[in-house]
Amino acid sequence: MTGAIRRLAVDIGPLRESPAFRRLWIGQSIAYVAWRMMLVLVPVQVYRLTGSTLDVGLVALVQFVPLVVFTILGGALADTRDRRAILWGSTIGIAAVTAAFVVVSASGNATVALVFVLGFLAWSSFSLGAGAIRSITPRLVPLDQLPAAAALNGLYNNLGLVLGPAIAGVLISEIGFAGTYGVSLGGIVLSLVSVLGLPRIPPDANAPRMSLATIADGFRYLRTQHLVLAFFLVDTFAMLFGMPNALFPALAQHVFRDSRSVGFLFAAPAVGAFAISLVSGWASRVGRQGVAIVVSVSTWGITIAAFGLTHMLWLALLLLGIAGAADQVSAIFRSTIVLTVTPDHMRGRLGGIEFAQIASTPSLGNVEAGVVAQLTSLRFSIVSGGLACIASTIALAAMFPVLLRYDARARA
Repeated sequence: MTGAIRRLAVDIGPLRESPAFRRLWIGQSIAYVAWRMMLVLVPVQVYRLTGSTLDVGLVALVQFVPLVVFTILGGALADTRDRRAILWGSTIGIAAVTAAFVVVSASGNATVALVFVLGFLAWSSFSLGAGAIRSITPRLVPLDQLPAAAALNGLYNNLGLVLGPAIAGVLISEIGFAGTYGVSLGGIVLSLVSVLGLPRIPPDANAPRMSLATIADGFRYLRTQHLVLAFFLVDTFAMLFGMPNALFPALAQHVFRDSRSVGFLFAAPAVGAFAISLVSGWASRVGRQGVAIVVSVSTWGITIAAFGLTHMLWLALLLLGIAGAADQVSAIFRSTIVLTVTPDHMRGRLGGIEFAQIASTPSLGNVEAGVVAQLTSLRFSIVSGGLACIASTIALAAMFPVLLRYDARARA
């Protein structure tokens, strides 16, 4: 029994054996909670200033542009510059903007235009460092520990999803915007200290110089790598068809008849993802990682379709938790494969493109869900989206057989 628990428990080998990865992981765990606080603070502050849901919706547009544009630019920088220096600069930028939020909020001079500008600068700083943080792990741990490292990274990611909004919600009521921004700033500064302790991570000897052609080369490389392209497309269609978050407020009011349930609906996938990360010790022993991606994304589609059919809140939350767990399994193996098969001098660009895809497609999926629900019904939108997710995953697996054939053990 004890042996089975050890095999299932999250593998902390990378934390134990790599001091640099341990330092980075601790710093990013703190930073991600602080960053998730910011993602709540800005829209809530906009709503308090304007009382307009339209203005709150425009915050998503302020996020969308840098998350797509600057992640790709930052990915190219990560392949041509010291990745520690890029991460350092990105974190300093976030800290400076957060400090500006503290000053503006404390002085009472906050305006919606100023909040939008500062928000744009914060997301731009974050996005410029995304390629570096997503490509730095293989330089700190051996390749055979990448699945364990990916699971550990997913652990702090999902912990931030749960803790960040909860902490921000409580602190805004207790100490106001300036104080809550100050707490977020403290977390970002602590993460900055952890980055200082990392070794230099200079670019690969084959790395090109920074140029527009360097950025274009990342997309050309992706087009030739059918394995990576396959699971990029699988995840894109899964998020495009199977992302029902935009419907949660309506579901809480009209289906579950409890306005308070909307918070539980939003949190349930993150709770499931966090839970599966805690028992991810098996991930390092999976060889057919492409098959694992296809199965986990199909599971996402199945559970989302089933979620659309239920009227019981407890079952809805359970299904969303399973969906979040399936998505986390897919994320572990997507990260592992892309970092394993991509040469180091391309990892920053692929990491930036991947993050841009991850950041943008859920927004498009929420638009799709809202439009279909408006034209048909809530149930049809969710169920049809889940079924379309399954169908597109199976079709892409058939179009790209390399995804099902990939065996990490044979590659090793």
